Amino acid sequence: MNHPSVSVRETIRAKLKQIWGYDDFRSPQGEIVQCLLEQRDALIIMPTGGGKSLCFQLPALMQAGLTIIVSPLVALMENQVQELRQRRLPAALLHSEVSKQQRRQTLWALENQSLRLLYLSPETLLSEAVWERLCQPDLKINGLILDEAHCLVQWGDTFRPAYYRLGVVRPALLKCKPEGTKIAIAAFTATANPDAQQTIQRVLQLQQPEVFRLNPYRANLHLNVQVVWTPRQRRQQMLKFIQAQLGQAGLVYVRTRRDSETLAEWLSQQGFQTAAYHAGLSADERRQLEKAWLGGTMHFVICTCAFGMGIDKPNVRWVVHFHSPLLLSEYVQEVGRAGRDGKPATALTLISETTGWLDPEDKQRRQFFVEQAQKQQRSAQALSHKLPTQGDVASVSRQFKDGVIALSLLNSTGHLEWSDPFHYVMKPGNVDRRGQSNTQAAKQMTEYLKTRDCRWRFLLGAFGFESDALSLRCGHCDNCRH
Repeated sequence: MNHPSVSVRETIRAKLKQIWGYDDFRSPQGEIVQCLLEQRDALIIMPTGGGKSLCFQLPALMQAGLTIIVSPLVALMENQVQELRQRRLPAALLHSEVSKQQRRQTLWALENQSLRLLYLSPETLLSEAVWERLCQPDLKINGLILDEAHCLVQWGDTFRPAYYRLGVVRPALLKCKPEGTKIAIAAFTATANPDAQQTIQRVLQLQQPEVFRLNPYRANLHLNVQVVWTPRQRRQQMLKFIQAQLGQAGLVYVRTRRDSETLAEWLSQQGFQTAAYHAGLSADERRQLEKAWLGGTMHFVICTCAFGMGIDKPNVRWVVHFHSPLLLSEYVQEVGRAGRDGKPATALTLISETTGWLDPEDKQRRQFFVEQAQKQQRSAQALSHKLPTQGDVASVSRQFKDGVIALSLLNSTGHLEWSDPFHYVMKPGNVDRRGQSNTQAAKQMTEYLKTRDCRWRFLLGAFGFESDALSLRCGHCDNCRH
């Protein structure tokens, strides 16, 4: 890596002090900022609460021109932009829930080049109104940041297919810009195993990226997995755990909207002030719940994975997984909400006994996940014989139900390539099954829940930090204590 001169380092630190009030960076924040200022591609893996957002916000504010941040969730965008605006910094966001007036104001600011940071979902980035403006030759774009990049791997080939088109955004934009223009791409995440890292680099078409990796180990976070034998016992064990944490901030994670509502109602009947949080709530309802939880008037919420990503509440003391996540990356993200202030925190996961005879929910949920993935693959395979050898997303979307998802699945298995964010070309020949499918990744989650080894050592090994795992002496997960 090129080492910045003393004067450049001093300028960067002075800007850090001016905006955030910090005297210096935590390693490797300074190196990441320098990398992005030099407009080099990067892949950054840092633990939850490691200060990732500062790493791309600071270089964006130090340069003339626009930095685009692609972010998966409305709450995540709104929290970051609100914080930046409170500091009177030129940042804005666009998503499906933004009012028409706010949308007009943001598009006007984009056209007039008065923004430094623009937060968008992948879908909004590729919408006609936004794309048209980004392609204006005189709009200077410095970088494309993918925040929470693990979402590309988890959601990109099915749930959020726009993610798999992000790799052709840079070459498409460069065609519209003056010769010699450079646009850097950086992907940030707290969780990416070696397979996920390869997928991110391949899909985004990163060019000789600088890779920054910190392992996810948190010495203050105590990991526990507890077997329950019946649905009733699952509720009772959770109740017992929450009662022992009275007055402390926490989160209860479930997997579906219906589960969150049912469990919230039951806990309310037990005398707790809580509520369900999921993607089906209105924007106002979600903001009210976030405000109540962040402000401490509601100590915990029953939530799906739609909650918590990027929300900064340092004093969360506990996280319960009433249902275990399907993927290890989801698990590390969600337990990582706890103990961000460095003080002791506990994560408890409740699981059915192995056979699933008495409490079949976990087994049924995993089976449903596998069957859905297989069904989507079969559907995409069948559609591949009906599609023209080259075409566009809009036409396929109009002609075929779930056609866009099928395109993304065909892309992920090497059946087609994107010629730009809106057009594809089918590829003849054998299928190239690259990377690790989510079905295989789900098996790794099951192995973690059943392991008798140190849980933190298992996690470090799973995310590619084998040497760190060998030297780790945890002592504070349930397996080590026992």
